[in-house]
Amino acid sequence: MSTLVVVGAQWGDEGKGKVTDYLSARADMVVRYQGGNNAGHTVVVGDREYRMRLIPSGIFHDKACVIGNGVVLDPAVLVQELDYLAEQGISTQHLRVSGAAHIILPYHIRLDELDEDRRGTLRLGTTRRGIGPAYADKSARIGIRVSEYLNRAVFAEKLRRNLEEKNRALAALYGAPGFDYDVVFSQYQAYAERVRPLVADTSLLINQAIDRGENVLFEGAQGTLLDLDHGTYPYVTSSHPVAGGACIGAGVGPTRIDRVLGTVKAYTTRVGDGPFPSELAGAEGDWIRERGREYGTVTGRPRRCGWLDTTIVRYAARVSGLTHLALTRLDTLAGLERVRICVAYRRDGDIITDFPQELESLEACEPVYVDLPGWPPFKEPDSSADLPGEARRYLEEIEERCRLPLALISLGRERGQTLAITDVFGDPPACRNQAARI
Repeated sequence: MSTLVVVGAQWGDEGKGKVTDYLSARADMVVRYQGGNNAGHTVVVGDREYRMRLIPSGIFHDKACVIGNGVVLDPAVLVQELDYLAEQGISTQHLRVSGAAHIILPYHIRLDELDEDRRGTLRLGTTRRGIGPAYADKSARIGIRVSEYLNRAVFAEKLRRNLEEKNRALAALYGAPGFDYDVVFSQYQAYAERVRPLVADTSLLINQAIDRGENVLFEGAQGTLLDLDHGTYPYVTSSHPVAGGACIGAGVGPTRIDRVLGTVKAYTTRVGDGPFPSELAGAEGDWIRERGREYGTVTGRPRRCGWLDTTIVRYAARVSGLTHLALTRLDTLAGLERVRICVAYRRDGDIITDFPQELESLEACEPVYVDLPGWPPFKEPDSSADLPGEARRYLEEIEERCRLPLALISLGRERGQTLAITDVFGDPPACRNQAARI
């Protein structure tokens, strides 16, 4: 038996979809534990590319897949993905949705859009998918759970109550039109009949799978620095991508987690506003963006690109208890004469080796780099030993700076373009306590 949490160790978009898809071949169950359809993952199988927003990547291996209670679920998007997968000949018979997950409704999306517009230059850079307002309603205890949504009488009562409040807010705060109750109710009742057969007590299913000794893979959305508590607040998402979020968002205890795999790009990207110490504003950043096809899966927005920042990864290791790293997009950097790694920050003349918690402090930080020689484009190797020497040196530097072993190296978008170094479904690793070299 082995349980593994896959988390993003940067600002999201690290390639978790591919990593999860690759690992799903050995998993018995794959669980999505937070976020909503604001997160996208791309899976390439042969010459076909699949773009998903809600359903876990394990669906492409016909594995048991779970959308956990920590997810906010847009029924319209779920139905779209079910139809999309059916058109592709991919079965969803093993997909289950938590009855405790909260649903996104049209007023959440409208409020997200209007509030982001209202902020102007202080906008947060949300995807305008209603994620934040849905989580806000959940915290305010006026949200609607999937189980309530499927109860026609309960849904009717709660929807009517919420629409009265939201319509008043739309008119008073934004001068915007509200929603017609009958239209929304009818539309979402149609979605409900598609969702109903999938709903279960997923916490029970997950714990039963662990009790049976199965391999369970927990898949987070976004990344560590977008975590509501531990990210670059307020430029964060509305949930907890860190490994601890898997316990809450899936309904398992922390003692049931064996290991945590942090997914890291060979460089750094982020979408939206907020500080980014190692960002490249010139030709090198543009080169990485185009070569890496760094555009949002959900929004299509160009991602901001910069050099790998190991200060961030060490921070992710601390707050999520990372045991291994999966490095993606190593191939993207091939062809550069020089590659850089940010190993610390300089602020007011001082060297900062730990990631600052205060946004103002981070904004004042300048990157401290080590420079390494680049490497030429390479054919797909059979092992890491077959990589160019300069690329191997780059990987060694990452392991040393981050104090963590590499378990996987992704060398392209397809499943087969992956080097497995360590069996992350094997025995739990020993604790690593050695100090980092700065």
